[in-house]
This record gives sequence, C-alpha cells and structure tokens, in this order.
Amino acid sequence: MIEKFHSKHFTLEKVRDGIYAAIAKEGGGAVGNAGFVDLGSQTLVFDTFNTQQAAEDLNRMAIQVTKRPVRWVVNSHWHGDHIRGNQVFKESTIVSSQTTFEKMKEFHPARIEKQKGDVQGLNNYIESLKQKISERYDEKVQQQIHFLSEMELSLPTLELVLPQQTFSNEMMFQGSKRSAQLFTLGGGHSYCDAVLYIPEDKVAFMGDLLFVGTPPTFFDESNPENWIQILRQIEEMDIATAIPGHGPVGTKGDIQQVIEYIKKR
Repeated sequence: MIEKFHSKHFTLEKVRDGIYAAIAKEGGGAVGNAGFVDLGSQTLVFDTFNTQQAAEDLNRMAIQVTKRPVRWVVNSHWHGDHIRGNQVFKESTIVSSQTTFEKMKEFHPARIEKQKGDVQGLNNYIESLKQKISERYDEKVQQQIHFLSEMELSLPTLELVLPQQTFSNEMMFQGSKRSAQLFTLGGGHSYCDAVLYIPEDKVAFMGDLLFVGTPPTFFDESNPENWIQILRQIEEMDIATAIPGHGPVGTKGDIQQVIEYIKKR
C-alpha cells in the first residue's frame, strides 16, 4: 500500500516501479479493480471503477505518481464496475474492443436512465437497511449501505462516456520506459474480455477473466468453455504478476485456480 495515497474506495499497490494496481475496498465506490501504468512518455489507466468518486481518486493518484495527465484509458469489458468512471477521463483517449464498445452503447443508456429515475427508491432502500442494522448490527449490511450510498451519490451527475477508439484483436502502446500489449481472445466472463500485458515486467492486467481469493462471477453471456481456453492461452505467456478484476494481486498460479473452478462448476 502507498500510504500517502489514501482512498476509501481502493488500496493502491505498487506492483513494479511505474505499475500500480488499485484494489477495490469492500463497501466503496470502486467494486472492481483498476490500475495504471507509467509507460515513460505516457500514462495508461486500466479500467475506471463503478463511480466517478472512485475514478477521481484514481486519476489524482495517477497524475501524482507519473507527473503527467492520463493519456490512455482502457476498458477491459462492458460491465459497469469497470467503465462507469469513464467521464472522469474525458480528456484522455478511451480504448476498448469493438465488441465492448457496442455492448456499452447497447445496454448502458437504458440502465443508467432507469437508475437515475429511481434515486428515491434507492434512498428508501438504504434507509430500510439502516433501520435493520440499528436493531441488529451486521457488517455485511453495513458494507452494502456504504456501497449503495456511493451509488446514490454518483447518479445525479453520472453520464455514459464511450470509448473513442476501438480495436479488433490487438493494440500496442509504446513508451520510453516500457511497452504494453492490449489484446482480446474473445469472450469468457463477458461478451469480450481484454487483457493488458506488459512484457518487460511480466505483468498482466486481466480484468474479470481472473478472480483471486473469490469465486468468479458468471452471467448469461459468460462462456465457460471459451473462458477456460482463453486462460490456457494466457498461461503460456511469460507472466509473473497477474492483476485480477476482483481480489488481491495474484500470480500465474491463480489462473489455474480459476480454470479448475470453472471446470467444477
């Protein structure tokens, strides 16, 4: 943890010199993990969390560490906990796969509109949870209250900001310190999942293809068979550190754990 950089939404962890993982805290406005990379002449952010509040902290820390504005932002897949902070990075170039772009554009406008239209309903639910723990304290309920309160705070000013640039299979970022390879092997957890690989440092930001210390999340769109095949291909890469979409920073060994979990599901 970098002590001087504090956020109630996530813990900032130095993975390598110039590579940082932002690990979501329970009950905060992050929900999923994110991170940033100092490429040398450019700064790249990987995923933008579930709320503007969390994304603002990430942007502030990235600027403080790298001493420059964020040039690139990557959305690993279309789910809200990885893209709803995009509006904080309007001055950056936001990149995703073409499929992720299309799914964001297809699903999020209606979802956001519905949530904005029911802020009072959300507030009523939060108050009911507060009443519940006033009668009997429950840590999980308290964390839920914190999370929903962050959602409530974000909704009045939330807007969907779509990627300005897309790629089909692969895209390279070149900096004076290191390069980064952004690629997708298709859909596993979501319709399309992207990975950012930094070969010089043997680090991979894996989004929700990887869960560490917590069971993977499945949706109707998830394709377990493809998910396993994608992970097996990634296992063949020279990776020492794997940053998951959820859970603490892991290693290549955690990839096999997810494969085994999916097989037994």
